Amino acid sequence: MDPVLRLAVPADGAAIAELAQASVLDVFPAYYDSVETASAAEHITTLDTALIDDGTYYVHEAAGEIVAAGGWSRRNKLFNASTAGADERLLDPATEPARIRAMFVRADWTRRGLGRAILTACTEAARAEGFTKLALMSTLPGVPLYKAFGFTEVESAQLPMPDGIVLAGVAMELPIEETA
Repeated sequence: MDPVLRLAVPADGAAIAELAQASVLDVFPAYYDSVETASAAEHITTLDTALIDDGTYYVHEAAGEIVAAGGWSRRNKLFNASTAGADERLLDPATEPARIRAMFVRADWTRRGLGRAILTACTEAARAEGFTKLALMSTLPGVPLYKAFGFTEVESAQLPMPDGIVLAGVAMELPIEETA
Protein backbone atom coordinates (compact mmCIF):
# COMPACT_ATOMS: atom_id res chain seq x y z
CA MET A 1 0.00 0.00 0.00
CA ASP A 2 1.34 3.42 -0.96
CA PRO A 3 1.50 5.85 1.93
CA VAL A 4 -0.73 8.93 1.82
CA LEU A 5 0.75 12.34 2.61
CA ARG A 6 -1.47 14.57 4.72
CA LEU A 7 -1.28 17.31 7.31
CA ALA A 8 -0.88 16.03 10.85
CA VAL A 9 -3.71 16.53 13.34
CA PRO A 10 -3.50 16.64 17.15
CA ALA A 11 -4.73 13.03 17.40
CA ASP A 12 -1.54 11.93 15.58
CA GLY A 13 0.68 13.14 18.42
CA ALA A 14 1.33 9.82 20.16
CA ALA A 15 2.00 7.98 16.89
CA ILE A 16 4.39 10.73 15.72
CA ALA A 17 6.30 10.62 19.02
CA GLU A 18 6.56 6.83 18.77
CA LEU A 19 7.77 7.05 15.16
CA ALA A 20 10.35 9.71 16.02
CA GLN A 21 11.80 7.74 18.91
CA ALA A 22 11.93 4.48 16.92
CA SER A 23 13.56 6.28 13.99
CA VAL A 24 16.29 7.77 16.19
CA LEU A 25 16.96 4.48 17.97
CA ASP A 26 17.18 2.62 14.63
CA VAL A 27 19.17 5.13 12.57
CA PHE A 28 21.36 7.17 14.93
CA PRO A 29 23.69 4.34 16.06
CA ALA A 30 25.33 4.42 12.62
CA TYR A 31 26.35 8.05 13.29
CA TYR A 32 26.46 8.57 17.06
CA ASP A 33 27.56 6.56 20.08
CA SER A 34 25.07 4.97 22.50
CA VAL A 35 25.06 7.91 24.94
CA GLU A 36 24.45 10.43 22.14
CA THR A 37 21.74 8.23 20.62
CA ALA A 38 19.95 7.87 23.97
CA SER A 39 20.06 11.63 24.53
CA ALA A 40 18.73 12.32 21.03
CA ALA A 41 15.93 9.77 21.52
CA GLU A 42 14.87 11.62 24.64
CA HIS A 43 15.30 15.23 23.57
CA ILE A 44 14.80 15.63 19.84
CA THR A 45 11.83 13.31 19.53
CA THR A 46 9.45 15.33 21.72
CA LEU A 47 6.71 16.56 19.43
CA ASP A 48 6.51 20.33 19.06
CA THR A 49 2.73 20.63 18.86
CA ALA A 50 3.02 24.18 17.49
CA LEU A 51 3.96 22.59 14.15
CA ILE A 52 0.63 20.74 14.08
CA ASP A 53 -1.30 23.73 15.40
CA ASP A 54 0.27 25.93 12.70
CA GLY A 55 -0.72 23.45 9.95
CA THR A 56 2.88 22.97 8.84
CA TYR A 57 3.55 19.35 9.84
CA TYR A 58 2.97 16.40 7.53
CA VAL A 59 2.69 12.66 7.97
CA HIS A 60 2.76 9.73 5.58
CA GLU A 61 0.20 7.15 6.60
CA ALA A 62 0.13 3.57 5.33
CA ALA A 63 -2.38 0.94 6.47
CA GLY A 64 -3.42 3.16 9.37
CA GLU A 65 0.16 3.67 10.63
CA ILE A 66 2.28 6.80 10.47
CA VAL A 67 5.52 5.81 8.73
CA ALA A 68 7.10 9.22 8.13
CA ALA A 69 6.68 12.74 9.46
CA GLY A 70 8.23 16.15 9.02
CA GLY A 71 7.41 19.74 8.47
CA TRP A 72 8.38 23.35 8.30
CA SER A 73 7.88 26.35 10.52
CA ARG A 74 7.27 30.02 10.10
CA ARG A 75 8.55 30.47 13.68
CA ASN A 76 12.13 31.18 14.78
CA LYS A 77 12.88 27.82 16.38
CA LEU A 78 15.59 25.88 14.57
CA PHE A 79 15.35 22.43 16.14
CA ASN A 80 13.36 20.66 18.82
CA ALA A 81 15.94 20.43 21.61
CA SER A 82 16.54 24.18 21.34
CA THR A 83 13.65 24.87 23.70
CA ALA A 84 15.62 26.81 26.31
CA GLY A 85 15.00 30.43 25.38
CA ALA A 86 13.63 29.46 21.98
CA ASP A 87 12.27 32.35 20.00
CA GLU A 88 8.72 31.51 18.94
CA ARG A 89 8.21 34.78 17.04
CA LEU A 90 6.95 34.62 13.48
CA LEU A 91 9.67 34.93 10.85
CA ASP A 92 9.64 37.64 8.19
CA PRO A 93 9.36 35.80 4.85
CA ALA A 94 11.01 38.71 3.03
CA THR A 95 14.21 38.55 5.06
CA GLU A 96 14.35 35.24 6.97
CA PRO A 97 14.24 31.59 5.93
CA ALA A 98 11.44 29.21 6.90
CA ARG A 99 12.67 26.32 9.05
CA ILE A 100 12.53 22.64 8.13
CA ARG A 101 11.78 20.73 11.32
CA ALA A 102 11.42 17.28 12.88
CA MET A 103 11.91 14.92 9.95
CA PHE A 104 11.58 11.23 10.84
CA VAL A 105 11.07 8.09 8.74
CA ARG A 106 10.44 4.62 10.11
CA ALA A 107 13.47 2.41 9.39
CA ASP A 108 11.52 -0.05 7.23
CA TRP A 109 10.19 2.83 5.09
CA THR A 110 13.47 4.63 4.32
CA ARG A 111 14.76 5.16 0.78
CA ARG A 112 11.26 5.26 -0.73
CA GLY A 113 10.96 9.00 -1.39
CA LEU A 114 8.86 9.82 1.68
CA GLY A 115 11.31 12.38 3.06
CA ARG A 116 11.63 13.98 -0.37
CA ALA A 117 7.83 14.19 -0.68
CA ILE A 118 7.59 15.90 2.70
CA LEU A 119 10.35 18.35 1.75
CA THR A 120 8.56 19.11 -1.52
CA ALA A 121 5.29 19.82 0.34
CA CYS A 122 7.17 22.03 2.83
CA THR A 123 8.92 23.95 0.05
CA GLU A 124 5.67 24.58 -1.82
CA ALA A 125 3.84 25.70 1.33
CA ALA A 126 6.66 28.02 2.43
CA ARG A 127 6.90 29.49 -1.07
CA ALA A 128 3.14 30.14 -1.04
CA GLU A 129 3.63 32.20 2.15
CA GLY A 130 6.35 34.31 0.52
CA PHE A 131 9.48 32.62 1.87
CA THR A 132 12.47 32.62 -0.49
CA LYS A 133 14.77 30.35 1.52
CA LEU A 134 14.64 27.31 3.78
CA ALA A 135 17.04 26.63 6.66
CA LEU A 136 17.52 23.65 8.91
CA MET A 137 19.76 22.15 11.52
CA SER A 138 20.42 18.55 10.54
CA THR A 139 21.63 15.71 12.65
CA LEU A 140 24.16 13.58 10.76
CA PRO A 141 21.68 10.92 9.52
CA GLY A 142 19.64 13.59 7.69
CA VAL A 143 22.48 15.21 5.78
CA PRO A 144 22.38 12.82 2.76
CA LEU A 145 18.63 13.41 2.24
CA TYR A 146 18.96 17.17 2.48
CA LYS A 147 21.96 17.27 0.14
CA ALA A 148 20.11 15.11 -2.39
CA PHE A 149 17.19 17.54 -2.20
CA GLY A 150 19.50 20.47 -2.97
CA PHE A 151 20.34 21.90 0.45
CA THR A 152 23.89 23.13 0.88
CA GLU A 153 25.96 22.97 4.04
CA VAL A 154 26.45 26.32 5.73
CA GLU A 155 28.56 25.13 8.66
CA SER A 156 29.15 22.29 11.05
CA ALA A 157 27.46 22.76 14.39
CA GLN A 158 27.36 21.38 17.90
CA LEU A 159 23.82 20.70 19.12
CA PRO A 160 23.61 20.86 22.92
CA MET A 161 20.93 18.65 24.42
CA PRO A 162 19.25 19.64 27.72
CA ASP A 163 21.16 16.86 29.52
CA GLY A 164 24.56 18.27 28.51
CA ILE A 165 25.24 15.79 25.69
CA VAL A 166 26.35 17.48 22.47
CA LEU A 167 25.53 16.06 19.04
CA ALA A 168 27.38 16.89 15.84
CA GLY A 169 25.10 18.60 13.36
CA VAL A 170 25.12 20.59 10.15
CA ALA A 171 23.38 23.89 9.40
CA MET A 172 21.98 23.81 5.87
CA GLU A 173 20.06 26.14 3.54
CA LEU A 174 18.12 26.00 0.29
CA PRO A 175 16.93 28.93 -1.83
CA ILE A 176 13.32 28.51 -2.91
CA GLU A 177 12.99 29.14 -6.59
CA GLU A 178 9.91 30.91 -7.83
CA THR A 179 7.49 28.90 -9.89
CA ALA A 180 6.64 30.02 -13.41
